[in-house]
Amino acid sequence: KLVFMARVADQAERYEDMVQFLKEIIQESSDDISLDVRNLLSVGFKNLISAQRSAWKTVQAIEQNKKYAEYSSNCAEYKEKISKELETNCKKVITIVEKECVPKAADDEAKVFYYKMIADYYRYTAETASGDKLAEVTESAMKYYQKATDVAASLKPYNSNKLGLALNFSVFYYELKSDNAKACKIAE
Repeated sequence: KLVFMARVADQAERYEDMVQFLKEIIQESSDDISLDVRNLLSVGFKNLISAQRSAWKTVQAIEQNKKYAEYSSNCAEYKEKISKELETNCKKVITIVEKECVPKAADDEAKVFYYKMIADYYRYTAETASGDKLAEVTESAMKYYQKATDVAASLKPYNSNKLGLALNFSVFYYELKSDNAKACKIAE
């Protein structure tokens, strides 16, 4: 019933509801969730934050446009509001995955999936963070990408989770560490 409702919420583009249904599924299960539910989780979480990521980038572009210089402080305040919403939703995702999913992970593939997801959501938080917060979430993303990479060593080279991890870890090095050489090495 909850899986069906999660799908209905997805179709209705009610991602907060979708995430809540999925959270209930995870909490009610004593075992790891199925691949199908794991994929729903990925879709729900990604859609939950995509509007905020997009909105922040749009406001940033407007703020940087010289034509709107007189409104830059208003835009900065609005970006901060969006950033806090994004951080709240990313924390929600991280907490669910870290506390509910990782302990139930049935195999290395599931662990890689979950660790990568945690790292990704720290990276998304870093997109709008600055100062100490940026340093903190960047360090956390690094920690979880490294955990995922360590566990992924047991997976086949063509495993989709392992390949996705390599791609996202390389994006992390490129965007947050400004280390193009390391980004390319990981992507290879």
